[in-house]
This record gives sequence, structure tokens and C-alpha cells, in this order.
Amino acid sequence: MISIEELDQKAQQIIRQAGQNAYQKMENDYQVDTKTNYTDLVTTIDRENEQLINDQLRKIDPDSQILSEEGFGDQQISNMQGHVWIVDPIDGTMNFVKQHNNFAVMLALYVDGQPTLGYILDVINNRLYHGRKGAGVYANNQKISQPADLGLRESLLAMNRILTLSGDSALKKIAQDAIGLRMYGSAGIEMIGVITGQLGGYISNLKPWDLAAGRMLAEELGLVVKSIDGSSINVLSSNLVLVATRQVSRDIRQIIN
Repeated sequence: MISIEELDQKAQQIIRQAGQNAYQKMENDYQVDTKTNYTDLVTTIDRENEQLINDQLRKIDPDSQILSEEGFGDQQISNMQGHVWIVDPIDGTMNFVKQHNNFAVMLALYVDGQPTLGYILDVINNRLYHGRKGAGVYANNQKISQPADLGLRESLLAMNRILTLSGDSALKKIAQDAIGLRMYGSAGIEMIGVITGQLGGYISNLKPWDLAAGRMLAEELGLVVKSIDGSSINVLSSNLVLVATRQVSRDIRQIIN
């Protein structure tokens, strides 16, 4: 059976291949469709990337389950037993289409429900954030240190558009108390902000493919990944998630409670 260390090396190769595919084709003609509404975009490049990643994962880890955004993985995953790969072929598709910037490819491996490998590829900057449980987190080949444990009033905070415009009074108070608010339109790019210390926290409704890789990297760095009320999260369901320093998490819980 292939080791986790070998899977780590092969997964890095796979995600870089997918990133190169997206980068090479983003200037070409491709089809753009909508899913749930006009802001929820999917392109033929998303689907190509997902098939590319899934096909390679099947070769290196044939007994695993795959949960992927565009539906080319296993259709029903009800438990996290064994190896479960979670795939986001292009995170920030609207940015990919409209800006040709601020998008990522994300991949994670959970073993018996535990986040074990995580990858976020910032495609335009060619920077792969990757980590293995117990072995640290890296940006390409440079190890990342745990971010400073700053509080909410000392930190920039990222929050998605719907929560910022339509959130309840507690969410608005959280946004007001932060030193500044940012909105990048990509869970992967915003997760990078938290793990590198550029952001003190990130709040959003996240699906499994939005959350899985960033959760692994953040927890490996000692950051908090919880539901906004402080309860634990289920990676298989959609969650209102907070990824933050411990002090930002405490400050937010005081506001929520």
C-alpha cells in the first residue's frame, strides 16, 4: 500500500498539473455556465481540471473515495472512513473568468475523518501551500511559521458578500470591530491570507471542497477552524465556518454569545 509520504509527493504533482492546465487555457475560448444562480459559475476548465485530478487520484489511490465539486467523483459519500480525497478544481471561478487572478486549485486527503494532507495552489503566483499532518506547512519549499496570535481589533478580517451585506447584527458587529474588512472571492486565497498571517480571520459559508484543504493547513499551524459559535464542524456538510487566530476566535465568540 502506498505511504502517506508518497501520496503527498504525487498529490503535489497532480495539483500543479491542474494549475498549469487552468493557467494555459484561461486566455482561450471556453464555455461558462451557471449553476444555482447567476453568480455561481462553472466553466469547461473546471470540469476538465476535476476529471484530470480525479483520474490521477484513482491511479495512485484506487481504494479511496473522491468528493469533488462538479460531480465527477463518488456520488454518495456518507462517511469518512478510509481515504477520502476532496477536490476543488478551480476555487474562485468568477475571478478566473472576470479577472484571470485570485483563484486556486485545492485538494485534501482525510484519513478516517482526520485531515491528513492539504494543498492550495495560488495559480497565478505559482505558489503551492501544502502540508502533511505532523510535518508542518510549506509555501513551495519554504516552511511557514504559526501566525502571530492577534486579536480582532488588530486584524484584517475576510467575510463573503452575502454575510457582509445581509448578515445578522452579530456578524455586522464582528466586521465593524476588525481593523479592516477584505473580500477576495476565493476561499483558497482567503485561507492563504489566514495561514500566512495577512488576515486574522475568515468567515464564510463553506462547502466541503471550499473547506477541506484550508482546514488541514490551518489546524496544522495551530489556528482555529470551527463553526462561528465555536462548535465543531462536519466537513461533509455546508457550514458557517470561522478560520482564525485563537484570539480572534475568542473575540468573536464574545460577540456571538
